[in-house]
Amino acid sequence: MEAQNYQRRGYLKEPFRLFHLRDIGVEEMEYHYHEFHKAVFFLAGSAGYLIEGRSYFLQPGDVLLVGRHLIHKPVIDPSRPYERVVLYLDPDLLDGAMEGEESLGLCFRLARQRHFALMRPSGEDRQALTELVGRLEDALAERGEFGGELLARSCLFQLLIRLGRMALRDTTDQREGVSRSDPKISQALDYINGNLAADLSVDTLAALCYTSKYHFMRRFRALTGYSVHQYVSEKRLLAAAGLLRQGASAQEAGLRCGFQDYSAFQRAFKRQFGVTPRQVRGGSALPV
Repeated sequence: MEAQNYQRRGYLKEPFRLFHLRDIGVEEMEYHYHEFHKAVFFLAGSAGYLIEGRSYFLQPGDVLLVGRHLIHKPVIDPSRPYERVVLYLDPDLLDGAMEGEESLGLCFRLARQRHFALMRPSGEDRQALTELVGRLEDALAERGEFGGELLARSCLFQLLIRLGRMALRDTTDQREGVSRSDPKISQALDYINGNLAADLSVDTLAALCYTSKYHFMRRFRALTGYSVHQYVSEKRLLAAAGLLRQGASAQEAGLRCGFQDYSAFQRAFKRQFGVTPRQVRGGSALPV
């Protein structure tokens, strides 16, 4: 089996975390994914992002919405200071915060549905986001004072509501020059993620895209950074882990995610996550 060139990164032991980072000489990062949602507010520098086969070209003020389990990496010019605010968010916090209404994770859901992670706000929206992020930073600095935790959550929820409203009317994906992708590879990625239990061999996917097997394999790796086999295996395992957390049996999770042989599924799961499927179903967290 080929060595995997992506991994889980970051950690989140609380409902959310905020980082304001500014550095220079950033080393190249490998493809990776998170067990949580991530919003990146890009402030300065020369940077891009590769997310699920699509390249994004960032400008100051841009917002990137990187949903849970999306494989991605930043591409940074190390000669220029790179400044951003990064927000880590537990999906359970967002889904449970507005009972009976739309989840506070609306912006991430719409980004996933559109297969487009970038928003480029301007005018009033950009100013509002700057102010809301600043308020959240200030509130987190006062977390130890009376009502500090409640104030921080209030500021967070206001920020997420604003992002959700922006996402509902956002048209960044219709602008030229903000991103690039290969339609055939995008079609293959969409099919893989929507049909994890199906035959996802290279031959099947190449035929779906009306291209030769070897051209498809080369193009897939060039645009995503990993082989077709690696990508399919990773997505199946991540989806199975999600089903296990929802209460599915280990056998059911494996079958629904394309693993016909349970013992092979169990071995792959343990190799990837360091715990067995039954341990995750029993409540064990996936190690970071």
